[in-house]
Amino acid sequence: MSAALLALALLMTGRDGGARLAAMRTAGERTERPARRGIADPLAAASTFDVLAACLSSGMAVSAAASAAALSAPSGLAKVLTRAADMLALGADAATAWSDPGSPLDDHTRALLRLARRSAESGTALARGVAELAIESRSDAADVARGAAERAGVLIAAPLGVCYLPAFLCLGIVPVVAGLAGDVLQSGLW
Repeated sequence: MSAALLALALLMTGRDGGARLAAMRTAGERTERPARRGIADPLAAASTFDVLAACLSSGMAVSAAASAAALSAPSGLAKVLTRAADMLALGADAATAWSDPGSPLDDHTRALLRLARRSAESGTALARGVAELAIESRSDAADVARGAAERAGVLIAAPLGVCYLPAFLCLGIVPVVAGLAGDVLQSGLW
């Protein structure tokens, strides 16, 4: 029995079977990853803002904090953070580094850009503002999820009503009306 299993394993792997199995495993990973990436995480921006706020609170330079936060950020936010980190590392002023790149951005990324520019101009703590932005981002994601759940509830209730209403009419109302009509017709009112 063990000889047969060994022969089967050698047949499957062969001389370069390890490389073939690794290639099959890598190909399988390639097909899975884009599917997971295609689903946008509504809390990804909030967690990125948390990372940025933690880095800034710990005393990191703004360019290093933005670079660190960009590693876990969604693509649009990551581009903005990487651009700002690179420009700040090269010595650009904060207003230039945190300027709008012109590409379409979501509201939270635009708010981060405004906050960073304002913080550089007025000297307010950027970490506190970014932490508040993370809270706001989480709240917005919760509102979107709550709205989707309410829409799903309405969409689920409609087919149930379509199924149960005719059954209720046929089994509940029609026999009562038919029974009353029979009594009225037999009593001779007509």
